[in-house]
Amino acid sequence: MKHLKKITIMMLALVLLVPSLAMASNSPTVKTPAADLRSTLDQLLSEHFVLATTYMMKSYDDAPDAEQVWEKLDQNAADMTPAIASVYGEEAAAQFEEIFRGHNDYSDAFVEAAKNDDADAREMAEAEVDEFVNEFGSFLAAATDGNLPEDAAKEALKAHEQDVVNVFDHYVNGDYQEAYTAFREGFQRMFTVSEALSTAIVTQMPDQFEGSKADTKAADLRSNLNALAAEHFALAVLEMQKGYDQAEDYDFVTWAENEHTKDFTAAIASIYGEDGAAQFEQVWQQDHINAQADVVSAALEGDEEAKQMAEDSLQLFAKDFGAFLDAATEGNLPADAATEAVWSHEEDVLETFESYAGEDYEAAYDSFREGYAFMFGIGETLGDAIVMQMPEQFGTEMPDAMPDTGLGGMSDQGQYIWMWIAFGVLAAAGAGFVYRKKATE
Repeated sequence: MKHLKKITIMMLALVLLVPSLAMASNSPTVKTPAADLRSTLDQLLSEHFVLATTYMMKSYDDAPDAEQVWEKLDQNAADMTPAIASVYGEEAAAQFEEIFRGHNDYSDAFVEAAKNDDADAREMAEAEVDEFVNEFGSFLAAATDGNLPEDAAKEALKAHEQDVVNVFDHYVNGDYQEAYTAFREGFQRMFTVSEALSTAIVTQMPDQFEGSKADTKAADLRSNLNALAAEHFALAVLEMQKGYDQAEDYDFVTWAENEHTKDFTAAIASIYGEDGAAQFEQVWQQDHINAQADVVSAALEGDEEAKQMAEDSLQLFAKDFGAFLDAATEGNLPADAATEAVWSHEEDVLETFESYAGEDYEAAYDSFREGYAFMFGIGETLGDAIVMQMPEQFGTEMPDAMPDTGLGGMSDQGQYIWMWIAFGVLAAAGAGFVYRKKATE
């Protein structure tokens, strides 16, 4: 098993304690201390949302892996502590950990209230959420010296908690499309929270971040890529689990993944027209998304030959998409590096599923956390490649219509940028990121 905890600690140390050499240049770049902080918060906060909603669904269903999801949810909270300590010191970090780790407990309260149809217990659980919002909102405002205003902090936290509850309530009621719509919306909100928090921290102590900013266009691009890549991984893993369990909501996880695919297809259509978009969608669905579904079917049927055929399709997808990226980016993402990156992602998905199907849930969620973290190399490497390719697009001032976290329409100014995002979202880790991942194995 790969050493995820060691990787996480090393990442946090590098992100928050080691100055970025990129600041020596005046050219725009995604590799700044402030952008690193924002990306770290992107990862930890969005993973918190994924694990929190997954745990509540699993716990309500009395799923055999619910305990392991809970353990990773708790570990996610603990992993935030070094980041806080590096900025605010050990005392503040201890206070943060007590508040944040403790708030996970309300998940069980909502689940038990739903199982027992207990209105009083539900009311008590909602009161716990309100208490957390007030306490943690006050903590964030005080810690940032008011750079994140208390009212704004509480409003963001309340919206996040409501997102989690909405996903759960819709799931309990069998309103699965609404549940996964809420999941997608809540997932995206976490990247808004990370932007606000990182911006407040950087504004509070600019010297620690060498005068860099967390809300530049380059940092926005990196965060957008983080959101797109991480959501794909989370949905792919959940879809395969639900398919293997033959769960009632399987078709709706597939629907959510298809909605995610539309983001890429629309971007390509705006550049290459409908024919190019149709070609992309066929490759993406047939050799990629559909192949993952074939892996599940083969596992259910115990068909090793079908399983190998599905994995061969995924390898073909990695190779073909890698070659396509090489051509599309004029060699800025070489075919070999791109193919290796895509296949590394597919290996993470397969490893997570195989451990799940083998009922080794501890290994499954260790693999999930590493695979999820891997996706965040996309923003850094592809984002920086894009910024170096077209530095004029990333001046100091924001354009009038910059793309949001990946779910909105496209502006004329953002189309060329989003072509690169669509093409590179799974291969963007590049040779350097793949090397860092493989070196830890």
